[in-house]
Amino acid sequence: MTANYRETRTLNGPWEFVTDPASNGRAAGWDAPDATWPDRRCTVDVPHSWQERDEYREYTGSAWYRRYTALPRSDGDRTILRFGAVDYEATVWVNGERVGEHRGGYLPFELDITEAVTDGEDAVVVAVTDPEDISEIPHGKQGAPWYQRVSGIWQDVTVATVPKQHVTDVRATPNLEDDMVRIDLEAAPESATGLTAAVTIERDGESVARSNVDVDAGAGTAVLAIDDPEYWTPETPALYDIVVELSRDGVVVDRYEDYFGMRSVESRDGRLYLNGEPFYMRGALDQGYYPETLYRPFDDELFEAEIRTAKELGFNLLRKHIKPAHPDFLELADRLGILVWEEPANPTVHTDRSRREVREQIKGMIDRDYNRPSVIIWSLYNEEWGIGNPQGLDDETSLWVDEAKQRYLAELYESTRKRDPTRLICDNSGWAHVATDVNDYHRYFVSPDRAAVWADDLESMASDPAANYGATETDPADAPRIVSEFGTWGMCDLSAIEEYYGGEPPWFDYEFFDDPIKRPAGASDRFEESALSDAFEDWSAMAEAWQRREFRSIKDVIERMRTREDVAGYVLTEFSDIEWEFNGVLDYRREEKAFHDDFARINDAVLVSVEPDAHAVSSGGRLTADVVVSNDTTDAVEGSLEWSVFGESGTVDVALDGFGVERVENAITVDVPSVDAVHEDELTVSLPSAPTNGEPITVVPDPDSSVDGETTVYTDAEGLADGLAETGFEIVSSLDETVDVSLVVRPDAAVRAYVEGGGTAVLIPDESGHMADEEFFEYRSLPEDESWNLVASLFYCADETLSEYVGTVPGWELEGLYPYDVVADVSAEDVSIGYVEGWIANRSAAIAVREVGDGRVGAFTFRITDAYGAQPVGTAALAALLENLASEECS
Repeated sequence: MTANYRETRTLNGPWEFVTDPASNGRAAGWDAPDATWPDRRCTVDVPHSWQERDEYREYTGSAWYRRYTALPRSDGDRTILRFGAVDYEATVWVNGERVGEHRGGYLPFELDITEAVTDGEDAVVVAVTDPEDISEIPHGKQGAPWYQRVSGIWQDVTVATVPKQHVTDVRATPNLEDDMVRIDLEAAPESATGLTAAVTIERDGESVARSNVDVDAGAGTAVLAIDDPEYWTPETPALYDIVVELSRDGVVVDRYEDYFGMRSVESRDGRLYLNGEPFYMRGALDQGYYPETLYRPFDDELFEAEIRTAKELGFNLLRKHIKPAHPDFLELADRLGILVWEEPANPTVHTDRSRREVREQIKGMIDRDYNRPSVIIWSLYNEEWGIGNPQGLDDETSLWVDEAKQRYLAELYESTRKRDPTRLICDNSGWAHVATDVNDYHRYFVSPDRAAVWADDLESMASDPAANYGATETDPADAPRIVSEFGTWGMCDLSAIEEYYGGEPPWFDYEFFDDPIKRPAGASDRFEESALSDAFEDWSAMAEAWQRREFRSIKDVIERMRTREDVAGYVLTEFSDIEWEFNGVLDYRREEKAFHDDFARINDAVLVSVEPDAHAVSSGGRLTADVVVSNDTTDAVEGSLEWSVFGESGTVDVALDGFGVERVENAITVDVPSVDAVHEDELTVSLPSAPTNGEPITVVPDPDSSVDGETTVYTDAEGLADGLAETGFEIVSSLDETVDVSLVVRPDAAVRAYVEGGGTAVLIPDESGHMADEEFFEYRSLPEDESWNLVASLFYCADETLSEYVGTVPGWELEGLYPYDVVADVSAEDVSIGYVEGWIANRSAAIAVREVGDGRVGAFTFRITDAYGAQPVGTAALAALLENLASEECS
């Protein structure tokens, strides 16, 4: 035995591997140490998942691992074989003796193999089964409709010798009110008598507290006071070491070490508290998938690099999504200082087995990570997966209405709270809460497209928090409101991804893809076939523009949350792209996206933001703006806020106590310059204690400066005629051959005859914002509220005339106008402003022009009908389209 009383060595490295598609390995005796395995066996490096190899990527069922090695033995000691995680069911033999089994794909298990070890070379054999049907077992996002399946021995394998009488577990429970820590320890065997434990707490190698405790029936408890302790926070991740020396008759027989942090977390009165201080959550979803290695990082330094990058970007928390975090990640989170929201993998269906395995996984997760100070929240379920019916299954009921499921979830909350009273518990992340310490929402709004309804949604969260509950076993008014999922997609650099993989990645064309926005296969061809290739020089240019649009959207979504004191935090979806889902702040390779250097300024502990009354303004008008300071620190913020725009500048005095939000209404008022052409500027604001921030402002000349006054327009849109006339068009009351352009909401047979006879018509939405046209185009309706498809979408301008007013990727210049319908049946030559979703799917157009008979008809689906004359960019763009079509008609 070593001086530390324990010896551990790794069994990582080369193992024999063979699949067992007929499940006859046991009958064939493959567990025997001298068994002859089939010639198709190969060598793999454990840890690994078998899907890392192309030939096994689609394989499900059973597979076998074998390694020959001399396992350690020591007289009087026990030999323990430990697996970090095996997905999903594992049976283990040593030298032909079955030593144990385990079910569950994410957590450690260990087996006492003392009696099976020999003095010579030993054979360790592991049979792993990961069935095709995983609906009842916790599997997270493996397989349809998400990502790659993961099977096999995917975490470390070690073997250790420990004393016969040894410590098996130590739990540290801090009490910050009294600056004490309770140490509960367990020892084996439980029947041992006469044991005592010396418990020492150390900081940087120096003892700060010590106590002796009797160990009775395998358990003992010590309570130790720590003078003037350092509390663990993300900024100051102070850790204390625990050293337990187990003695019998005054002789030390075992030494056990771990660490913990003096840290508390609470939720009350709608607010989060860390160590008794108010705390604002700025988090990102982290799914822990990696190219090629899947659940394992592809580089030994990657976990550290991820955490450091997250902190540099202003995040103070990572939500390790829908599977327990890798233990190596958690240790680095503890040491480097970032909070963790951890959750189990969820099944698909709600059965006795799925309930049992979820409960066992939650218990194992708490047992493994109880001492990790970075972990502050446990989730139990995510979006009803495995407890409700988000998939629309015929034989499942929703958590919103099923009282039996609600009772089960409330009981699981209570039992989890009893098992771990030191952390917050989220019962069902996203919606249909029952008993929870946080009222979290999953909301996918794209901005500026749906900025107004996002603001309305935030208001509804504040006014009616109970609406997010299926039952109220805990008080909705008391739980902090957290938007724990939101985000926008930003296309990856496809050539860089393919170069990384040496070709097309395996996730380009999963068989289970049932939504074209998820399918990358053929995306390059779709780019070339579409008007995207007219708008962008190449794919890389499109990807960069899409990524900047991603930032523009999440910037506004975050700022609207941070300007409200009734929102306690957020978790952005997500930290990195995952396979086909390109909504990360980093790409799948963990490389930076185009907006990387800008992101931290909206995610800083102190945010200064500016809210102009309009982003698009008319030449010679007036611009007014509020400024808002959001302070996540406990320090006061005060001083002169500086602003600038249009070559003008000024200051605004602001003063804000620690932690909170201060709004200065109408803080900025400035004259808009007179311009002869569209002018882009930025309204910037800055404070010494916060990064500079800003909003784009588009100044538009009067439309009548570009309208020749001779274009005749017929319109059936009530109230639009006066605005068109003021713009400079000549308005006529009847539709005949003298009309240059017909601007209509509801085209009829007369309009069709006019177009087919050589006329030009432009169709616009009705008063509801939808296209009433049934004569000329087919339309796809876009959701008016939140939508996963909308956050995965891109509008782009492929028209030189409109590009004077609209960016290549339109943004705030079209504020308030984004469509509820787009033209679905378009070819590339029809598109003036195009629309796509995901991997260049659902190709459509917001503005399209095509030939019909001898004439032409255009669709302008932006919601301009009631905004003409008031929204200057939309007004100028429609006027330019009408004028251009009329001039082409005349020529």
